[in-house]
Order: sequence, then C-alpha cells, then structure tokens
Amino acid sequence: MLAAQLREMGVVGAGGAGFPTHVKAASHVEFVLANGAECEPLLHKDLELMVHHAPQICDGMQLLIESTGARQGKLGVKEKNKPAVAALEPEARKRGWDMVLLGDFYPSGDEYELVYAATGRLIPAAGIPLQVGCVVSNVETLFNICQAAEGKPVTSKFLTVTGAVRKPQSFWAPVGTSFRDLLKHAGGATTPDFGLFVSGIMMGALSFDLDDVVTKTTGGLIVLPRDHYLITRKSQTPRAMARIGKSACDQCSYCTEFCPRFLLGYDVQPHRVMRSLGFTLTGADNWNQWGELCCACGLCTLYACPEDLFPKEACDQAKTDLRKIGRKYVQQHPVKVHPMKEYRRVPLSMLRKRLKVEEYECDAPFTSKALKPTTVRIKLKQHAGKPALPTVQVGDKVKPGDNVGRVPDQDLGASVHSSIAGTVKEVTNEAIVIHA
Repeated sequence: MLAAQLREMGVVGAGGAGFPTHVKAASHVEFVLANGAECEPLLHKDLELMVHHAPQICDGMQLLIESTGARQGKLGVKEKNKPAVAALEPEARKRGWDMVLLGDFYPSGDEYELVYAATGRLIPAAGIPLQVGCVVSNVETLFNICQAAEGKPVTSKFLTVTGAVRKPQSFWAPVGTSFRDLLKHAGGATTPDFGLFVSGIMMGALSFDLDDVVTKTTGGLIVLPRDHYLITRKSQTPRAMARIGKSACDQCSYCTEFCPRFLLGYDVQPHRVMRSLGFTLTGADNWNQWGELCCACGLCTLYACPEDLFPKEACDQAKTDLRKIGRKYVQQHPVKVHPMKEYRRVPLSMLRKRLKVEEYECDAPFTSKALKPTTVRIKLKQHAGKPALPTVQVGDKVKPGDNVGRVPDQDLGASVHSSIAGTVKEVTNEAIVIHA
C-alpha cells in the first residue's frame, strides 16, 4: 500500500509545514493538484526541479491519483515559467491531465488559491482541500513519492541558495547539512555581515545561525546584507512591533483590502486585529477573532501597510491568544469571492520592488555538483505531528537511507533516515549527529 510505504520512507510535504504525505495518500478525492506555483520572491528551486525532473514528478502524481481514486490530475504552474510548462505539458497530455497556468502573483501557491484557480471550489473557512474533494502536493513531494515507491527514502532536499552570494544556484543537499556548508557550495556570501531568510522572505524565518541545518521542508536560503531593510524590520522584538502598531495604526484598512484570504471571502481583517494592540487588560479578544483565518502570507506587513507596521504579526499573536483561552472563531456567512479580487492581485515584480530585493532577482540554475558534508545533524522533528524516536545509538555505523528515527504507528509523523555514510556521534531527543 502506497500510504504505508510513504510513511516508512519519510515522505512529508516539501513545500510547507511538512504534513506527512501518507495521510493524503490514504484519502479519497476527485482531484490531485500539483503545486508548482513557487511564489516566494527569489526562490526558484521548484522551477528547476520541474525542468529537470518532470517525468519523476508526474510518475509520483500518477501514484497519488491511483492511491486516492482521483478522477483527474491538474498541474498548477506559472505561465511565465515556460521551460517548466514545456517539460510538464507532454507528460500531462499523455495522461489526460489539465495544465493550470497561473499568473505571476503572490501568493498563487497558497493551497486555497490553487484549489480555487484549478477547480473553482472554495475550501470551507478553516478547512482543508480534502473537504472539497482535492489533495494538493508540492512538486518536490510528488518527486519524493516516485522515489519512495522504488524504496528510496527522503535523504536529500532540493533547494535554492541566492541573494548576496557569488554563485546563486539550485541543488540537492543531504538532509542535515549545515547552512555554513550550503553557503560554501554557492561560493560564499558577497558581504561580510549578513542574515539568512530560510525558505523565503515572506513566510520563511530570519536566522543568523550558520550551524542550523537543512530539513525536509527547507526551501532554500536567501542571503541579504545585515543592514538590509527586511532584516532591520524582521529583527524587531514582538514588543516593539506591538508598540509601534499601537501608536501609529490609522485604520486605513489597506492590510485587509489586499489580504488574499479576505479577497477569497474569508473573515480575515488585520486592521481590526490591530485594534487589539490598544487594549492591555480587556477587549483584545473581541478583535483577535479577525485574525483566526489568517494564512500568515505576510502581504499585509511587507506590502500593503503604508506605515510599515506589523499586522501579520498581530494576527499571529491573536491566534496564539485565542488558543490559550480555548476560543475558536467560526465564520458565520458562506465563503464568497470578493468582486475586487482579480484587481487587487500583487505581481511578484511589484512585491520585489517593495521589498527592495529587485537587484537580487536572477536565475538559480540547477547544478549537479555533489555537496558532501563531513557532518550532518538529522532533526527528529521535520514534519507535522510527533517527533521521531531514535532507532540508533552512539557508535553505530550507518549508510545513506538507513532508518535513524521512527514515529510510533499510532501517532502522526514520518520516519527519518541517514543522509550520509558514517558513524553516529550523538543521539538526543532533538537530533542524530553523524560524522562521515
């Protein structure tokens, strides 16, 4: 059974939170959607993967279609990415699948957006694609399904290293490789003092830790100078963000008017959540409910707000506060697309200019040059659900593909495997360290 094989081979969503793919494979749906939209500014790894591995991606999609009993497959790709379209179109045609050509907008890769674009269906508020007969998988996940069916576990991650580096490129890296080794592989940074956006500027995390490592969900590294506008903004403390918002928000509502989820018909209103910053002892929960359905795309904070405030972060805090008091907002009216949706799309070119990263936009061509780290640190939690439990001890000899962590059968999760040949040097509840 495909689902059991995917669990054992450690296949999880490669383009997001790492939801275990075996759960999707065990569902029953009408449509399987391949997500190749890749809308994070500067990242181009999905493009390169589609160009160089289209047959494997489509083989993995065929397996998922058969496992779920879907009647149709649909490939979501940006129309501007002509090499990817050219590589996938013949594969789709011979299988009778549809090509869903998307505009170059952010966030066209959001699964709510893709489901609507591909099927015209709207996922229920706070729901999942399964509720409207769809399964959505990133193209790298589909590649990994193909590999897993052949008995090959997930031991490598396809990613892009770009920005202020000498050789922007996309390549395979063993899971557990340090960011330091990734930078070295891309020729090193072009500036002595820099920060790293891990997996994206918009929805990724800012890091200064070169010893952190690649996981199954790492989309790439974007290197920017330490004094860059984005790093200055992202480096502020939550307290400072809230203080600025409390004093400066004039309730213009641009954050809401540009919100992709609001435009799809969901009750996400960041400008109302910003009002919660004005309450210290009471009243905040009256406004926090308007952040419950936020998808954290960051468009309100990094594009829409004319005051450079932090509505996305206010929504993040609102969701945390609501969970603490056990309150869950339920949208009262049916989801209905806003009449201005198509006219408020945000082109990637405009977003890059607003983010002040246009100078770093460039190709990140695939390189087959092998990256061979001397040490890897395999995290035991690289997926949604429970962490894997170690299956090896210090001193054990391992080879690529050997299981080093497994999640109990009754729990949600996925196995993890060694990405290099070597000796286990350290075992903790968080990670397995292996020296080549």
